[in-house]
Amino acid sequence: MSESAAPAAPDTTEHDGKAVESETPAQVKEMKSLVLTGFGGIKMLKVLQNPEPTVSETEVLIRVKAGGLNFPDLMVRQGVIENPPKTPVIMGFECSGVIEALGENTTGLKVGDRVIGFSDYKCWAELVAIPAKYVYKMPDNMSFHEGASMPMNFVTAYVLLFDIANLRKGQSLLLHAVAGGVGTAICQLCKTVEDVTVFGTASAGKHDSVRDNLTHIYDHATDYCQEVRKVFPQGVDIVLDCLCGDDTNRGISLLKPMGKYILYGSSNIVTGETKSFFSFAKSWWQVDKVSPIKLFDENKVIGGFQLRRLLFQQGQDMYVRDIMNKLMKLYKDKQIKPTIDSAWAFEDAGDAMQKIQDRKNIGKIILDPTAQPKPRPKVSFN
Repeated sequence: MSESAAPAAPDTTEHDGKAVESETPAQVKEMKSLVLTGFGGIKMLKVLQNPEPTVSETEVLIRVKAGGLNFPDLMVRQGVIENPPKTPVIMGFECSGVIEALGENTTGLKVGDRVIGFSDYKCWAELVAIPAKYVYKMPDNMSFHEGASMPMNFVTAYVLLFDIANLRKGQSLLLHAVAGGVGTAICQLCKTVEDVTVFGTASAGKHDSVRDNLTHIYDHATDYCQEVRKVFPQGVDIVLDCLCGDDTNRGISLLKPMGKYILYGSSNIVTGETKSFFSFAKSWWQVDKVSPIKLFDENKVIGGFQLRRLLFQQGQDMYVRDIMNKLMKLYKDKQIKPTIDSAWAFEDAGDAMQKIQDRKNIGKIILDPTAQPKPRPKVSFN
């Protein structure tokens, strides 16, 4: 980021034969940011200099220390989300950092506070201006990397388990992508309820790393429904699905009476570096059309959840704040602790995205604006 500019020297011009001083506009301060320049592959994401933001009367200016990377960010990059943003756009939906400035109509916060923030884009930058209603104080012992891991993953996990699925003592649950950011959060929160059986799927190479987080783990490529029924022939109480496609049908079929299936993602549509209409169509057509009469007959419930829409389009900021307060207490009580896979410099964001797309991460991937990029091999033309 550029250093603060010195005050501009007056510019002397001549008017009617007399010297007149006119001030030169002050140099605009710039910051490093991760910008999506257009939809497509990793090359569309570039580290650029952008003007530093200023705060409106209801906003907070945060010096970003860490930003969270999530699977929906890959979908944004490819343009396979509803209402994609206009490009160029600074990406990122969550961050942690330190407050540098406050708008006039903000309360409960002060300059220097360590905070977590949600934003509808703009978080992958050295500075971000966020409405105060989306900003939350961090516990003193929480690291910035942990702070950036909390909003998207743990709020989603909490809502799915306790407000939609109504998880209770003695129930059973099937979860996909157990090694991901939301998956590790769900597994931790399940342990706050007595005698919950968690079935999970993950690629075989991750099993040893996450085995202690749940009760039973299977390779997603196997017939996991058959394996679950060997343990619970009647099925499970809850299915949490971030994949969609054929996994939707399997999940609904695996529900016992009074069971709940909840869709909170559609990562099956991201199969390559760029947008694939084939993957889009395949995921859509793999999902059987659900009949309300069949749900009525089978005593099953189907639901969905999307945190960004709830927060930014449906105005549920007070609801989300209440959940963040509960999560902060669970953290202070040492009942939850974000699992960090790795932290990456902005310049290496493409490699970080590829790791998520290849399903190689265990826990949260963080983008750190203060981190140094990895050395790149020199290209020889001899």
